[in-house]
Amino acid sequence: MEVFVRLGYLLALLGVGVAARRAGVLNDRRTGWLNDAAFYVALPALVFSSTYNRALGELVSPALVAGVLVVFATVIGLAWLVHRRRPSRARRSVALVQSYHSNLGFLGLPLVQATLGDAASGTAAVVLGVGILVQTPLTVCSLIAINDADADVATELRGVATNPVLIALAAGLSVSTAGLGVPGAVATGLGWVSTLALPIALLCVGASLQVVDADVDYGLTGSVVAMKIGLMPALAWVVFTLLSVDATAAAAVVVMLGMPSAVSTYVYSTELGGDSQLASLNVFATTLASLATVALILEVMG
Repeated sequence: MEVFVRLGYLLALLGVGVAARRAGVLNDRRTGWLNDAAFYVALPALVFSSTYNRALGELVSPALVAGVLVVFATVIGLAWLVHRRRPSRARRSVALVQSYHSNLGFLGLPLVQATLGDAASGTAAVVLGVGILVQTPLTVCSLIAINDADADVATELRGVATNPVLIALAAGLSVSTAGLGVPGAVATGLGWVSTLALPIALLCVGASLQVVDADVDYGLTGSVVAMKIGLMPALAWVVFTLLSVDATAAAAVVVMLGMPSAVSTYVYSTELGGDSQLASLNVFATTLASLATVALILEVMG
């Protein structure tokens, strides 16, 4: 019952974000402010708080990194096989990237921390770091290559190296490895800030969700939903069960990889020649459908 109460809270905040957007309260400018607050402040605070006081061996292991990479590689390969014959390059590229590119930061990490606790959030932070290094470069390069987009790959990828979440992860792991301490007042302040990550992120995602009325391929969207929030977490469960990873860490990974298509995929698709209407619909559909699948994952593994 507790799982469904928490998922109801998530749905309510998403609804508030959608309603605020329609009412004009969260316009583009204000939503941008919230996005910046989450991306540059709350999420880095959550990542650092989840890692700085944990032994490195508890957070990072060859099995964890290898397992995440295997899941990504498998889903990407299957998505390419499924969508390779799509005649429209714009739709093919969007379907491919949204089949694997998960909302690990804005939804995944805060959700793991809220539902599975601090022990799981450290693992989730590492998964987020791996995801940033894998997802963003691959998505940008795929969209440019498939759509023959006129864009500079180096310019598009430069933000990865300066990603504040990745910097916070590196800082947290460095403090942990060096055995350094963090003053109590700083730790408390970071803890308070990190609690804002989930509600801010949900409001931003809700304000970004759009239902389009254009003539879109709902069958294609259905295949993206099935791969992103069905196949990907199921495959993660199989892989991490076979690897005999700690149950708490395995649950964190499955929840993270069961997240919907990232809102950023809509932005990338719009900029790099993808079908923006399809991208918007896919983000909306995977986000709503993931509420049910995440509830199932948490009920079974949480």
